[in-house]
Amino acid sequence: MTSTAPFRAVLQTLLSGTALLLSPLAHAQQEEAPPAASSEAPPADEAAPTPVPEQAKPETPKPQAPEKKEQAWYDRIRIRGYTQFRYNRLPSFRVNDALVNDQGDRFLGKNNGFGIRRARLVLFGDVHDRVSIYLQPDFASVLGDQYNVTIMRDWYADIFLDAKKEFRLRVGQSKVPFGFENLQSSQNRLPLDRNDGINSALKDERDLGVFFYWAPDEIRKRFKYLVDSGLKGSGDYGVVGFGVFNGQTANRAERNDTPHGVVRFTWPFLFGSQYVEAGVGGYYGRFNLSASPRDEAPYALVGGSNQVDARAIVSLTIYPQPLGFQAEYNIGRGPSLGEGPVEGLLIDSRRLRGGYAQLMYKLDGVLGVSLIPYVRGTLYEGGKKFETNAPLYDVRELEMGAEWQLNKALELTGTYLISDRTSSRYPYIQEQGHVTRVQLQVNY
Repeated sequence: MTSTAPFRAVLQTLLSGTALLLSPLAHAQQEEAPPAASSEAPPADEAAPTPVPEQAKPETPKPQAPEKKEQAWYDRIRIRGYTQFRYNRLPSFRVNDALVNDQGDRFLGKNNGFGIRRARLVLFGDVHDRVSIYLQPDFASVLGDQYNVTIMRDWYADIFLDAKKEFRLRVGQSKVPFGFENLQSSQNRLPLDRNDGINSALKDERDLGVFFYWAPDEIRKRFKYLVDSGLKGSGDYGVVGFGVFNGQTANRAERNDTPHGVVRFTWPFLFGSQYVEAGVGGYYGRFNLSASPRDEAPYALVGGSNQVDARAIVSLTIYPQPLGFQAEYNIGRGPSLGEGPVEGLLIDSRRLRGGYAQLMYKLDGVLGVSLIPYVRGTLYEGGKKFETNAPLYDVRELEMGAEWQLNKALELTGTYLISDRTSSRYPYIQEQGHVTRVQLQVNY
């Protein structure tokens, strides 16, 4: 029998070589292939060890938002103002140096040249979500024979009673809500001075008191638009306004224990594409005055020094788009001298009436600027309670002019005034004359 030992030796050698050649490939397959799932759970005592996690990398700290600081009240305050430079000695058809108006333009009359009619600086803003302030001094007031004296015009706080700011109280010295032109800022008004018929009610338009105002949010925005758009609005004094005030007018001490009461209703609305505003109002109180003899004239008070002071007013404004119309008329009673040799020495609460009517036309884009020509007629018959001895006035005036809005910072106004009015200086006689005036207004 043939021996197989040599054959087995050769076969073993071939198998060993083949195993060496295949071992790298098998090793690679073992690394790539996932471990086979076992159908049997490992014994409890042979549970797989808990894997050791890799060392955690430290996280980069996220930048923290800076802590929001509450804005200080003084950072909320803003500033604005305007100045009116005036010259009244331009040539006129009929000049009368005895024609004066101490309530209005102090630069009328002889020996007057350039003057600063108003120099206002306004500080205003919200010092709280429900409280705002408004502070306005005038650096060009007149006291006696001294000009450019600083006097407080407005100094009040608005206290809002709701989140939408539709209801508010105004506390301090501010404009009394009576009429339209009285409330309209001199920065926006076309004529250089307010009319005697309405302005005779409240010297400087202001007094110390507390007033309540209400207007829906939509109408408050409309009031703002009528000012910001150059349509000569009066500002936001509410759809409804009422309150109580001293009654002796601004920067004067109260002289009795009977405050004045005032109420006003107004509504700006669209008539087609044109804005229209209509309003009514009135006030009642007692004004305290004293008689002062002049040239031995024995002026006397009838019924005492606290005399009835009451008025009712109607107002209509059709805003210039481009044609506009504005008119107001008031009637009432107030302290006044009478007429005649006897009544002319007695100061009593007497009837009064007066107002004005004004036409205007707004031209935009004329030589690159806005031009608004206007004409206004004024009538007033009644006393001036805040002047010495409350002289009886008879005022009839016609003023025509035009305002050029050169840019937001500059306005130039030229006017021609035809006047027949009682003099504010004793012996209170009628004076007639014509005056040509020019005014440069700087807004800032």
